[in-house]
Amino acid sequence: MDKLEKFFEEKMAPFFGKLARIPFLIGLRNGMMATVPITIIGSIFLVMQQLPIGAWQRIIAPFHDMLEVPNMMTMGIIALYTAYSLGYYIAEAYEMDSFTGGLLSFAGFMMLQIDKDFSISTAGFGSKGIFTAIIVAIFSVFVLRICVKKSLYIKFPDTVPPAVSQSFAAIVPGAIIITVLFLTKAVFGIDIQATINAIFAPLVFGLNTLPGIVVFMFVAKVLWCFGIHGMSVMNAVGMPIFLTYLAANNEAYLAGEAIPYITAQGFVQCFVSHGGAGATLGLAILMLLSKEKGFKTFGKLTIVPAICNINEPIIFGYPIVMNPMMMIPFIVSDLVLTISTYLLMYFNIIGRPVLNMLWILPTPISSFLAAGNDIRAAIWSICGIFISVVIYYPFFKIEEKNRLKLECGGELDD
Repeated sequence: MDKLEKFFEEKMAPFFGKLARIPFLIGLRNGMMATVPITIIGSIFLVMQQLPIGAWQRIIAPFHDMLEVPNMMTMGIIALYTAYSLGYYIAEAYEMDSFTGGLLSFAGFMMLQIDKDFSISTAGFGSKGIFTAIIVAIFSVFVLRICVKKSLYIKFPDTVPPAVSQSFAAIVPGAIIITVLFLTKAVFGIDIQATINAIFAPLVFGLNTLPGIVVFMFVAKVLWCFGIHGMSVMNAVGMPIFLTYLAANNEAYLAGEAIPYITAQGFVQCFVSHGGAGATLGLAILMLLSKEKGFKTFGKLTIVPAICNINEPIIFGYPIVMNPMMMIPFIVSDLVLTISTYLLMYFNIIGRPVLNMLWILPTPISSFLAAGNDIRAAIWSICGIFISVVIYYPFFKIEEKNRLKLECGGELDD
């Protein structure tokens, strides 16, 4: 174990640390995260519309169809928000004017939403356009960077207000971006959106499979064990895909069709990581019930944050980081719950994620709402919490026993 820790500290940790600091990945991660509040707001209105309470349904009957509009204008056009958000944050990560990056990315994305008769097509505004938005944002910021480095922009004297000079500085890169994308789509007739979706298809397929999501979760949890925010690193790649899944599920849910994706955004948050990464709510419960005073006190301090899925105090305060004994249940809990939840959704025993929820909601509530008011999902989340307690129990008891021995002046067990 010492050799493994040394290898990770000297080789792997610096690598993943550098990876997490790459401007492009920072911009991609931040840009995708910035769209999450929009999806949550739209989901709240859909929850209001679909809440299975007779009295409530009678109250909202005159406004029933109207309550779909906020969801349509948020989740339904998620690619539009993504195009601007990614351009904004990728430009910011490269220390360029963020608004210009977002604006040019949005304009470039819109140039690809043209029908054969040159009218605007809205088909790519939702889940089908997310990957196009990603590629266009990357391309737009790349062109902007080249123009800035080569001084290919309209310059004004220093006496001109910055707002004016910055707006005119966007003309040359904007003209290049719009011209290239317009020629590609309208003149040469190349369906860039279909091409991009075809390129991403293997990755989209892979993360919706059981082996794919298990590998994703395993790497994320191992990184956590060595003090690196695993989901932050992995979501640079995973978040665009999980949000694409969720948008597609949301569209199918509203249309009354079969829900296509299992591992959509909310799968981990609402069904797997009870109390945060590693399903540490189970550990918080064990500490709260502990006979050892230190654990009991720490349990009282961490149980409420854990219920709200805040577990950094446990990960770094217990600690789980660099603790070989507790790394095992930390990783195993999430993997067991990932596999079991996936299978339950695969066989349609519980509902799949169709709505995005606030991450601080207790998982029995968030899973119920995320799965479209599915009581089976809430019951499974409660079962998942008990499963995490069972997995942590033998490892926690060993540490509790050792601490009780120390209190009594005894020696630690090997």
